[in-house]
Amino acid sequence: MPGSEIPKTTTALVVIDLQKGIVAQLTQPYPAQDVIRNAARLVQVFRKNGMPVFLVHVVSTQETILNVNSDLSFSRPLPPLPDWSEFVPEITPVLSDIVIGKKQWGAFYGTDLELQLRRRGIDTIVLCGISTDLGVESTARFAYEFGFQQVFAEDAMSAMSTEQHCAAVNFIFKRMGRVRKTSEILTAIG
Repeated sequence: MPGSEIPKTTTALVVIDLQKGIVAQLTQPYPAQDVIRNAARLVQVFRKNGMPVFLVHVVSTQETILNVNSDLSFSRPLPPLPDWSEFVPEITPVLSDIVIGKKQWGAFYGTDLELQLRRRGIDTIVLCGISTDLGVESTARFAYEFGFQQVFAEDAMSAMSTEQHCAAVNFIFKRMGRVRKTSEILTAIG
């Protein structure tokens, strides 16, 4: 497929919020376990090929969580369960991974993600995780504005509803990069 090239030396995987407290939620169109399975496949192949893996998770506390007035709010245990921000076992960080802790939806604002990518000469990122329209989309918007090439692993992400997932994929991601299935990404890496 044209446009499926993924250069091994300048591409990194960025996995958004595959942590115990978030994957416990119901997601659509893909169940969290399917997202985890596909993300884990990507993580394994990136590691095997010596390509950087960035594992991003929310590490906010009651004192540091964004507390804005909004029409819709999130349900989150108060206080969060002790393992709420731990990565799922399928993607447990290894020494070569870069772990990014964040306090808001996106992985760039208030973190050193951009700096860590640039220091490694990365110009392309493969994005996956939960939730498609929140953490993944917010990260993707920053990446787009920073000039990164992006590949979106569509079946390695999910949202709270099919409509939210499809809106992000079809109306946002396709304007900022390439939307592919996990198997297509794995084939492109070789």
